[in-house]
Amino acid sequence: MASLITSAYDYYLTTYASQHTSRYDSHRREDLRNTVNKIKKLNKESPLYKVKISGDVQKFAIDIKESARNIKNVVAAFSESAAGLGAGFDKKIATSSNPDAVTAEYIGDTASLTTSEGFEIEVLQLATPQTNVGNFLKRDEHEFSPGSYSFDLNMNANSYEFQYNINAGDTNEEVFRKLARLVNNAHIGLKADIINGSHDMAALRLESKQTGLAPQESALFKIVPDGSPESRQAMQTLGIDAVAAAAENSSFLLNGTKHHSYSNTFTINNSFSVTLQGITPEHEPATIGFKPGSEAVTDDIESLVDSFNSILQIAEKHSGSKQSNEKLLKDMGNIAKTFSEAFRPLGLTVSKVGLISVDRDKLTESVVSEESDDNIGVLNRFKDAVGRKADEASLDPMNYVKKVLVAYKNPNSTKNFVCPYITSVYSGMMVDRVC
Repeated sequence: MASLITSAYDYYLTTYASQHTSRYDSHRREDLRNTVNKIKKLNKESPLYKVKISGDVQKFAIDIKESARNIKNVVAAFSESAAGLGAGFDKKIATSSNPDAVTAEYIGDTASLTTSEGFEIEVLQLATPQTNVGNFLKRDEHEFSPGSYSFDLNMNANSYEFQYNINAGDTNEEVFRKLARLVNNAHIGLKADIINGSHDMAALRLESKQTGLAPQESALFKIVPDGSPESRQAMQTLGIDAVAAAAENSSFLLNGTKHHSYSNTFTINNSFSVTLQGITPEHEPATIGFKPGSEAVTDDIESLVDSFNSILQIAEKHSGSKQSNEKLLKDMGNIAKTFSEAFRPLGLTVSKVGLISVDRDKLTESVVSEESDDNIGVLNRFKDAVGRKADEASLDPMNYVKKVLVAYKNPNSTKNFVCPYITSVYSGMMVDRVC
C-alpha cells in the first residue's frame, strides 16, 4: 500500500504541482462552509461501496479532481460580471504584431485608458546572464586529489562559502555533479549544469538567473578559491572562475527613442508589462496595441472549450479501462450534445463523444452579429452547466471510478448520519495506512 501512496504523490507532483495557482483557488469563509455542507449531504446519502485502489485508479481520480478544479476556475473567471462571457468586450488585452520578438500584457486601469495608448518597440539586444564555463576534462579520468576544498562565491550583495570533499576514486564527472548539486541546492540565484564536449569531455557551467549589469558593476558573481594551495590547484583544474560570457543589458527603441533595461521584462507607463523575446528585424519595430473586443470574447470562449475538452479527453482516455465506469464520459459528453444544435451557428462543432471543435472566424462573427446577445446567452448557459458538473466531479471524483456496491443507506434519510466516507476514499488513497 505504501508503494501505491508514493506512486500517487509522485504522479501528482510531477503532473500538477508545477501549475500556477489561481486567485480562484482561494475562498471566502462562506464558500468553504457551502462546500462542507455539500460534502455532508453527499456523505449522508451515499451508499457504501468498495473501491479497488490501484495506481491507475489513483491517477484517474487525480486527473478528474485537477481537471474539474481547472474548469471551476475558468468558469469563475467568466462569471464575475453579470454579462458572463460577454464581459470580454470590455477587456483590454494587449497584442503584439511580432510576438516572437515582443509580448505584452496590459496591467493598467481599464477605466482610465485612452484609446490612443499603444507604442512601437524595436529590440536591438536582449538582456543576458553571466555565464562561467570551466575547463573541459575527460569524464572518467581522475584529475582531482582526494581531500577537502572550498571557494568563495561573491555576489554584489552577498558572499557565500562553498565547501566540498573529493573522495578517492571520484571521477571528473562525479566531481562536476557534486559541485552542481552544491550550487543548485544553495538557491542563491545561480544555475549549475554539466555541458558536453567532444571526445567524451565535459565541463561545469554556472549561469546567473539575473540578467544585466548596473554601471558600477563589473560582474554579477565572482568565484575565488580559499588561500590553501590545494583549493587553488583544484580551482585551476576546474576553471569555473573564468567568465565565458558577461551579463549584458537589453537595448531597444521605444517609439524611436533608445532605452536600456537590466531585464527582458519591464513595465511601460505602469500600463504594460513587456517581455522581449528576440531581436526584431532592422527598422521593423513590433507594434503593441489592443485586441478588438470580439477577439477577447473569442479567446475566453476558446479557453472555456479547452478546459471542457481536457476533462472529456481524460474520460475518453480511460474509457473501457478497468478503472472507469464511463459515467464521466457520459455526463460531460451529454452537456455538449445538449447544446449541439445551438452551437452550430456559432462555429462550434460537437463530436460523437462530446468534444468541441472551434471555427474561430465563424465564432468571432457570431459574437458581433445582430444575434450576439442570444449567442452569448447560449454560451453562458453552457458555461453554467459545465461549472455545475465540474463542481460535482470536484466534490466526489471517486464517483467516476469502478466500484462494488456493498449496501445502500436507509431510504429514510432522517435516520442516516453524516460521516466523512466519500471524501476519505479520495484522500485516503494518499495517506491511508501510512502510520
